[in-house]
Amino acid sequence: MTSKEIREQFFSFFKEKGHKIVPSAPVVPFDDPTLLFTNAGMNQFKDVFLGNGKRDYSRASDTQKCIRVSGKHNDLEEVGYDTYHHTFFEMLGNWSFGDYYKKEAITWAWELLTDVWKLPKERLWATVYNDDDESYELWKTETDIDPNHILRFGDKDNFWEMGETGPCGPCSEIHINTGDDFDNPKYVNAGVPECIELWNLVFIQYNKDENGKLHDLPMKHIDTGMGFERMCAVLQNKNSNYDTDVFSPLIEQVVKLSGIKNDLEENKIPMRVIADHIRTLTFAIADGAVPGNEGRGYVLRRILRRAARYGRKLNLNDPFLYKLVDTLVKTMGDVFPEIKDKKNYVKKIIRAEEESFNATLDRGIELFEEIVVRLEKTNTKEIPGKDVFKLYDTFGFPADLTNIMAQEKGFTIDKKGFNELMDKQKARARKASKDKFASVNISLSDLSSFDLFDDKATEFTGYDELKSDAKVIGHKKEKETDLIILDRSPFYVEAGGQ
Repeated sequence: MTSKEIREQFFSFFKEKGHKIVPSAPVVPFDDPTLLFTNAGMNQFKDVFLGNGKRDYSRASDTQKCIRVSGKHNDLEEVGYDTYHHTFFEMLGNWSFGDYYKKEAITWAWELLTDVWKLPKERLWATVYNDDDESYELWKTETDIDPNHILRFGDKDNFWEMGETGPCGPCSEIHINTGDDFDNPKYVNAGVPECIELWNLVFIQYNKDENGKLHDLPMKHIDTGMGFERMCAVLQNKNSNYDTDVFSPLIEQVVKLSGIKNDLEENKIPMRVIADHIRTLTFAIADGAVPGNEGRGYVLRRILRRAARYGRKLNLNDPFLYKLVDTLVKTMGDVFPEIKDKKNYVKKIIRAEEESFNATLDRGIELFEEIVVRLEKTNTKEIPGKDVFKLYDTFGFPADLTNIMAQEKGFTIDKKGFNELMDKQKARARKASKDKFASVNISLSDLSSFDLFDDKATEFTGYDELKSDAKVIGHKKEKETDLIILDRSPFYVEAGGQ
């Protein structure tokens, strides 16, 4: 079964259950300041869960583009080293907004997995929250799962939170054990590749405030999320997500570009990382994010530089990541047309960022090797914070990239020392910025006081250029400041997360 067929069957199943199939929200949540990236399917429905918004439907289903690289939901460190974590992934989901609840969520999930997709029931496990007796009984009485395969867990595994604050609630997860010892409960939630979570059924009933206190929501909701890539691996009988048709075209293109086979583990790890990271970069840039020095921009810069450095392990010394965009568009552009529409722009941004980093990458690697040799002479296994900072400040090496390189050599890094130096640098930068620039706050109501020569909207050109020739179409003079409005500008809005 192809990944396309799996996605279509999921939608068909829930459409028959009265769900409206809705498009994915952008992976860059410009309307939610609490998130760097969309990290779950429920993000676009957060206002509904909180009782602040409404939809013209009470049941929905979609495939949501997700990125998990920071904060509570952070899969960056596992990528490449295991077979089932990704920085970018699709989350298939179904939702109920004050409509059906636990019984339907549980029985429909079981129906799709065992009746439609014919997964072996003896290999499936269900987990519930410690005191959620209702869900436990529903699994036991409304499905034909082995009662011994229903397990209870605590907050860490079976209480889902969107973030530090926001909608949350107990959940019930469905796991599959593809190993030989599939009847043994010790593998569930143990972080082993042969027993993985497939589907999380979240029973949204609380809102968590800044003090960690839970408040009942106006209505109870269902929020489920299925790992699409994991399900593809199971249904395509693959031991790794990277062996499915979701990733194989990208891996094959990396093999072609590098001339190195994907056979040894030392080659597989870089190829997995590169295949994963190009997906994150492409979707994030297509949705409006740009590599930079702050916020989500710096997250993208870190990811790109990690991928570029792994490319060096495959003898990919020239910019190459941008060459993978076409392959990704061929495999996913029909489902997510935005990456097809922005393909050339994405390639341009990635190539420019690669060229910038490549200018210092080799020199940074050389300095790193010198540091290692120096420390080995003194039998020291921790790279000092000042050296980690120098690699960052001089050669653009993110600390997590230096950490990976250190681990490969049997070293650790002094994260505390690095963070202290980073904090000092940021303080200096803030002071310098404050001394150099004046700040002017303008509200929409202020625009009425401008002398306008033209009432057309300013055209944003930043997706295509970094410099623009512009005409002044509005002017306002204040005491020591002249304010102007331009007909076109490459400058991004301040609150856009750049």
